[in-house]
Amino acid sequence: MNGLRCSSTRHWRTFPPRAPQDSARAAMGWVALTMLVGFSGCEVGPEYAEPGAEVNGGWLGGSGGGAEGVVDEGGVNERWWEGFNDAGLTALVGMAYRENLTLRSAGLRVIEARARRGIAVGRFFPQLQEAVGGVDASRVSANSVQGASGGDRSYAEATIGLQAAWELDFWGKFRRGIEAADAELLATVADYDAVLVTLAADVATNYILVRSLEERLEVTRANVRLQGETLALTQARFRAGAVSELDVATARATLANTQALIPDLENALQQTRLAICTLLARTPSSLEAELAPAPGAGAGAGAGAGGGRVPEAPPRIAAGVPAELLRRRPDVRAAERIAAAQSALIGVAAADLYPSISITGATAFVSSTYDGQRTPGLGDLLDADSFAGFIGLRVNWPVLNYGRIRGNIRVQDARFEQAVAFYRQSVLRAASDVEAGLSDFLRSRERAAYLAEAVNASQRSVDLSLIQYRAGAVDFIRVNNAQTELVLQQDNLIVSRASIALGAVRTYRALGGGWEMRGDAEFVDPQTAERMRRRTDWGDVLAPDWPEGKDLGFPRPPTPAPGTTPTPTPGTAPIPAPGTAPGTAPDPGTLPPPEPRP
Repeated sequence: MNGLRCSSTRHWRTFPPRAPQDSARAAMGWVALTMLVGFSGCEVGPEYAEPGAEVNGGWLGGSGGGAEGVVDEGGVNERWWEGFNDAGLTALVGMAYRENLTLRSAGLRVIEARARRGIAVGRFFPQLQEAVGGVDASRVSANSVQGASGGDRSYAEATIGLQAAWELDFWGKFRRGIEAADAELLATVADYDAVLVTLAADVATNYILVRSLEERLEVTRANVRLQGETLALTQARFRAGAVSELDVATARATLANTQALIPDLENALQQTRLAICTLLARTPSSLEAELAPAPGAGAGAGAGAGGGRVPEAPPRIAAGVPAELLRRRPDVRAAERIAAAQSALIGVAAADLYPSISITGATAFVSSTYDGQRTPGLGDLLDADSFAGFIGLRVNWPVLNYGRIRGNIRVQDARFEQAVAFYRQSVLRAASDVEAGLSDFLRSRERAAYLAEAVNASQRSVDLSLIQYRAGAVDFIRVNNAQTELVLQQDNLIVSRASIALGAVRTYRALGGGWEMRGDAEFVDPQTAERMRRRTDWGDVLAPDWPEGKDLGFPRPPTPAPGTTPTPTPGTAPIPAPGTAPGTAPDPGTLPPPEPRP
């Protein structure tokens, strides 16, 4: 607001005791008319329309051979982790929602966006409002005009008053700023939901890995015991002269190779447990009870090969239809809101092409000890005759800006197209993620079925080879090969069963399931909110019902809640160029005239 401040004493004008009222009434009339027009002004820039994005009518993964009946097109399960029927997993997801620090930071970014929205609303109203006051003592040079004329050369002056400047929103610059702030706020809400989706999936992924590693360890140790017995058998036969030392050496090598698997599995198990502790913002020792092995918890395929502790995925995944991704996946919603905010910023930049119209004014009491026709004193500061003030209109039109304004408009327009491209890429990536998750889930089921048969056959092969080896019907190579194959197939089966559950988790993550768990809860936990209130006056920004209120008359954007987000129409509708209506050809060389909008 350069040029609008009234801090110099030469700007004050003292009204005569009997000044005519006609000029003042005329000035006030012009000011009132200007304010009325300013409140009902135009909004330049494009009217935002949600970008179109092409999606399939159904999922490819649900139509493959042998996959029918696996993928259900009903509504997506909002609390999908409960479908694994594992109380430990459900408890850990709940703990992560309450304690995760990344999620807490995302919630605080929502609060920050609310505060920034208040700043944007405040710009719509008088930008300069100051209470001023001061006392000055002056001595004028005897050789100056005032001193040479014989006036008083030493005097004091006191001032107290108010001054303000208000750039009216004729072209919607500040309203577009509020529109951008609203969209950015909803984008931070979607980012919070995206963190929540990722958090639930990460907890489930690591929990499944923990249980699978525990089961692999149990199976490996069982094979170590079996191979130890086989080594003892070969040693006994060697001492009896029935076999050569080659059988003993081979059995010992096989046993050592199997034992070498245990440290790697134990290390992987510890690393995965630590990852869960990080997600839950807890120390490893505090989660020992929650992460303790739970024998018999679940009954996956091939339970005989390790106890079946890997959580069993639900037999059907409710994936919905691809078009629902546009409203359900938080990262897609965030990308769309970022595009909306950038569209509004084009209007903010375009408003600089037009003249800014401001109302300036000041009222004050001024008194001086100057010895002239009157000889007031500083004690007369609050007298009626000491009243002074002015009100007026100012127009600022940066006619010669050497392309800076249009260059900024082009920058914002290019950023808008980037945001649109990112949104469409987000939609494609979301659909691809779902297809990949479904493929993991379905193909892992098929693989696990075959591996279960392989494990049963390998176990039978080990039993038969040992019987025949004791009877001297086969050599030790047959026994060794059978036991080595059993170790491999049992481990593959556990990994495959874990892959079924991980494929289900990946699918639910891709579908955007899980953010609904926040319900109507606030984005900041009560303890953090209380600390913030003790430090700073937050008003109602931290209140759970904040979206229901208004900021200086501007309604706040509602926070999307489960089941309330409208479903956008799928398709490939073209995006209107900034400032043009759909179906019209834009003129790249000119900016469209402002469109009136109440």
